[in-house]
Amino acid sequence: MRRWREMKESQNLMTNLEPGERIDDLQRNGYKIIQNPEKFCFGMDAVLLSSFATAKEGEKVLDLGTGTGIIPILMEAKTDGEHFTALEIQPDSANMARRSVILNNLSEKINIVDGDIKEASNIFGKGVFNVVTVNPPYMNDLHGIKNPHMPKAIARHEVLCNLEDVVREGAAVLKQNGRMYMVHRPHRLVEIIQMMTKYKLEPKRIRFVHPYKDKEANMVLIEALKGGKSMVKIEEPLVVYEDINVYTKELIELYGND
Repeated sequence: MRRWREMKESQNLMTNLEPGERIDDLQRNGYKIIQNPEKFCFGMDAVLLSSFATAKEGEKVLDLGTGTGIIPILMEAKTDGEHFTALEIQPDSANMARRSVILNNLSEKINIVDGDIKEASNIFGKGVFNVVTVNPPYMNDLHGIKNPHMPKAIARHEVLCNLEDVVREGAAVLKQNGRMYMVHRPHRLVEIIQMMTKYKLEPKRIRFVHPYKDKEANMVLIEALKGGKSMVKIEEPLVVYEDINVYTKELIELYGND
């Protein structure tokens, strides 16, 4: 009965989108996502993080600042994680994420929670999750011009939370030996590592993402272990384009294709 009800709700969502919304194909398991370009759409960074992160059988995952739910939906398709919880402070984004979960019949696997990253350990408790993923705002007050549209500004700038809030709360909700996965900008890597070690998260894997093989990295993927010893592996760089508007073979594989 529940499955039938979800299928009916999914069909209704396909024809009852709110103004400005669209449904995008995720090229994984037939999954789709509801987005509104006037507010915010997921980017390549979220897709790369969902491929870099791992969730093993029986593990519980928390995505901090999930936006429209792209990371838990993709990780449900790509990993063996048992359950995915996603926290989002913006009601409109959380609403779209929740409807996307229903659209894909994933209500038993993914739970969308309204709430503030700064309160994550109060909302969920400490030492609860095996894995935390986060695609946080990249820019602080010293970097870039804030977007005048508040939803986009919140996603890109540290308006409602800063790096320390993200790392502190991520570490708090993780079990001992749990893993945090983050995508960020290379120019803040030293700050990120310092903040992680402050909260007993030891970076274990770092992978730089380059737009072209001869260009500087513009993203960095980080895996950190709670309570781990100091030793980090710098993985082979990921190159996005082999030519103008031509993705590399690896990038195409990471995006997936049904």
